[in-house]
Amino acid sequence: MRKYIISSLALLAFCSSVNAIEVDILTSQGKIRVDLDEKAAPNTVANFLRYADEGFYDNTIFHRVIRGFMVQGGGFTKDLERKTTHKAVAYEGNNGLHNNRGTLAMARTQDPNSATSQFFINQVDNNFLNHGARGGAGYTVFGKVISSMDIVDDISAVDTSSVGPYQNVPTTPIVIKSITRVN
Repeated sequence: MRKYIISSLALLAFCSSVNAIEVDILTSQGKIRVDLDEKAAPNTVANFLRYADEGFYDNTIFHRVIRGFMVQGGGFTKDLERKTTHKAVAYEGNNGLHNNRGTLAMARTQDPNSATSQFFINQVDNNFLNHGARGGAGYTVFGKVISSMDIVDDISAVDTSSVGPYQNVPTTPIVIKSITRVN
């Protein structure tokens, strides 16, 4: 019986890893591999993958970079032109995932149901962004960096400035060349 349980657990762990959805975020600074959590945030992951599969993220930039906080991208060209997006995805921030170092979360306006294409990578634990932390909605976490977090740290350390109405814009564009599925 014990062998059966151990074998079953090993098979379950193998199947879980096989079913994981990984993507590569290829940037001008290097490649970041991310594991997406489809179980915890199915609609958010489907939304993100739709944009990735369509090539929407190709040649967008990390347009908002704040050292010791996060790097945000997925909605603007190098010229800071906002890209046209699909309909917003419903809030899934109450999924038990937290805005910890290395997690991906959806950017949004004050409306929790306003996330479209923009996402951010938490450089540090940002507990104040979690569901319920401020008495209401937080920011939907839907993935985690599994390799090359050092690239996120490098991106967060670049010089930034204000450009028109936008603040914390890298002075040298950090380009998201593509986001592609690994498996």
